[in-house]
Amino acid sequence: MSKLPPPAALIPDRGLIRRVRDDDDEEEIQKPLEWSLIRRLFTYATPVQRKLTALSVMTVIRSAQLPAFAWLTSLIINGPIAKADQTALAFGVGAYALLALWTDGMFHFRQRYALEIGETVVNGLRAELFAKTQRQTMSFFHRVKIGRIIGRVTSDVEALRVGIQDVLFVSAIQAGQMLFAAVVMAWSDWVLFLVVLGLAPLLWVINRHFRVRLSHYSRAATDSFSRVTATLAESVNGIRVTQGFVRQQTNAGLFRDLLADHSRYSIALARTSAILTPLLELNSQFFVAILLMFGGWRVYHGYMDIGGLITFFLLANQFFAPIAIIGNQYNQALVAMAGAERVFKLIDAKPDWEDAPAAIALPDPRAPASGGESRGMAVEFRGVTFGYDPARPVLHEVSFAAAPGQTIALVGHTGSGKSSIINLATKFYLPTAGELCIDGREIRTITAQSLHRQTGIVQQQNFLFSGTVLENIRLARPEATEADVRAAAAQLDCLDILDALPRGLHTEVGERGAALSVGQRQLVCFTRAMLADPRLVILDEATSSIDALTEARLQRALVALLRGRTSFIVAHRLSTIRHADCVLVLDQGRIIERGTHTGLLAQGGSYAALYRQFVQVDERT
Repeated sequence: MSKLPPPAALIPDRGLIRRVRDDDDEEEIQKPLEWSLIRRLFTYATPVQRKLTALSVMTVIRSAQLPAFAWLTSLIINGPIAKADQTALAFGVGAYALLALWTDGMFHFRQRYALEIGETVVNGLRAELFAKTQRQTMSFFHRVKIGRIIGRVTSDVEALRVGIQDVLFVSAIQAGQMLFAAVVMAWSDWVLFLVVLGLAPLLWVINRHFRVRLSHYSRAATDSFSRVTATLAESVNGIRVTQGFVRQQTNAGLFRDLLADHSRYSIALARTSAILTPLLELNSQFFVAILLMFGGWRVYHGYMDIGGLITFFLLANQFFAPIAIIGNQYNQALVAMAGAERVFKLIDAKPDWEDAPAAIALPDPRAPASGGESRGMAVEFRGVTFGYDPARPVLHEVSFAAAPGQTIALVGHTGSGKSSIINLATKFYLPTAGELCIDGREIRTITAQSLHRQTGIVQQQNFLFSGTVLENIRLARPEATEADVRAAAAQLDCLDILDALPRGLHTEVGERGAALSVGQRQLVCFTRAMLADPRLVILDEATSSIDALTEARLQRALVALLRGRTSFIVAHRLSTIRHADCVLVLDQGRIIERGTHTGLLAQGGSYAALYRQFVQVDERT
């Protein structure tokens, strides 16, 4: 086997683009063709089961049709032509023409059904991939590159489409053709057919040798292409950083390295396939030469006539011709199988945690959206320890309580654990140890979806979907009318800013909100949270991207947003946390101080030191 680098070779971190080893790269090379995967693929063809059955029947018929052509040709040669019977020749040619018309007519339906079945399977796979991905926990998206997911839905599924529409049925027809030809050959002259069977082990040895090499290279080529896709997605998302640090040329060079890596495997795969196919063709011709020798000997000694030899050779051609075709299809089959393994691995990936079977929905005491105020949510941490990697906790025995309607401010340096507390309170993660109670119930006993329906989150970098401002705000309540949206914006005192956009609420936000300024995007997210009428409000550096004038207006709006609601606020601008009911000061995952803004300043501890730093920064800005 050629000496090529392993599929996921680690390279030094020379820039913003890196290649890393992931779970896919650590898999052992499996058997090239897994019948369990093929059977599972066809469970997605259930909506077109009748067409699949019809296609299977037509595949069997097609397998017999081509040997039938050879058999009918031999009958015409040995009969009407040899005997100069023009009437019989006319009937024979007519029968040949009818067989040809029948064959071509079935080819139309066979091709159409194959395309429809392939499309049905592909659509089912993509729908399930999307649904399963949407149900994954946040840790999954921190661990798996977005390009990997895109690669599964695009290139891997497309490889499966080719495998179903072309490779599977073409190979089945060719294998069936060999089988039917073998049956007729054995019926014509079983002694000469034994010679054919004696040559079969040689074909098996050749196929076995190249199957291992093709399996290795096809998997390596697929893995390397997935790394290319992942890196491309990462580079596009990070283009601002790339251009800001003038890394275009460097990253382009590293990307070319990834392309060259993929190219090496693809070329090795093509070279191996290019050796196998001519070798199979050469062996077919070699076998024909052996049959000529043995067949001629049998005719010479009177064991068979010349007509029988002609019939046998016409059928032998139908027997050997598919070998090269199947060899060509084998490479595509390996690519499809590699894609199937990867697709089903993603589909079968279990979330790091799921709602307990006994978990029930969190009761929702909110009044209908017509105007009642929301009652806040009680949140209590009882000795909570948490780590994204359980072996490396980032929170250590954190305990505090937020009564309904209270505002809790989280303060501390980067990495102190503020975001981790928010992630736990919203059940994006579960505590490693300790208890977290929502309205007096342990968080594991309530469903995540019911909690999220009563939570409104505004972050520093909020995501906007392509569409209009109105559509993005209504994500919180799809049934809300435009009047409801305008009322929510008016409550936040930002309706005039949204109306000032080129088309008001119907302004297109562009990809990821690129058509809006950072402050405008943040106001859209505040309005979205207001429209959701949440019981628990999370503000994670929510005002850091807004100018001072807009923030001054927004501070008044926050009073309306937070009134009667429990809230967690993470902010460096102390103006947003000065009136919090409780300020928690964190350091290395522990609460080192707690109290009101005024009380903590009077203590002269860590919070007072942070306050002096923030004031100095605010004065400079």
